[in-house]
Amino acid sequence: MSAWILPLVLQIMAMFTVVAEVFLPSMGLLSIIALGFTGYSLFLVFRAFPVSAFYVVLGADLILLPVVFILGFKMLAVSPLSLKKNLSASQGVVSQSPDLKNYLDCTGHSISSLRPSGIALIGGVRLDVVTDGEFIEPDAPLRVCKVTGNQVIVCRRENI
Repeated sequence: MSAWILPLVLQIMAMFTVVAEVFLPSMGLLSIIALGFTGYSLFLVFRAFPVSAFYVVLGADLILLPVVFILGFKMLAVSPLSLKKNLSASQGVVSQSPDLKNYLDCTGHSISSLRPSGIALIGGVRLDVVTDGEFIEPDAPLRVCKVTGNQVIVCRRENI
């Protein structure tokens, strides 16, 4: 058997193991195995061939292994293992509650202490709220200053 066949087979096995790492959740175990294949292959090349051949194989590994890893992620995008469903608003998927905007400028009082998040009673409805960083004690009068996404931001109401 030629001296170059085993290192070549080990390099190919390392490439397949890197692709398998993308598809199989192994918590890095397959990456360690691929590193072992690559390391042993480099050791065999270093021992059997001139140093210049070792550097060529090392350079090829440093270029090809990340490329194979990226191509594995590209293959994952079109594989049956990936999520193909697009979630959109036309299908009824919403990322925020549309009725939270109705609470803007409403008043109420804090039920718990807001440091800066807590619970308040706004317009007769119990809501999770946050402040802009200030501490507000329980039963303090509040006003909804801003609604951002799913976050209701309140501030202390000075005029009672």
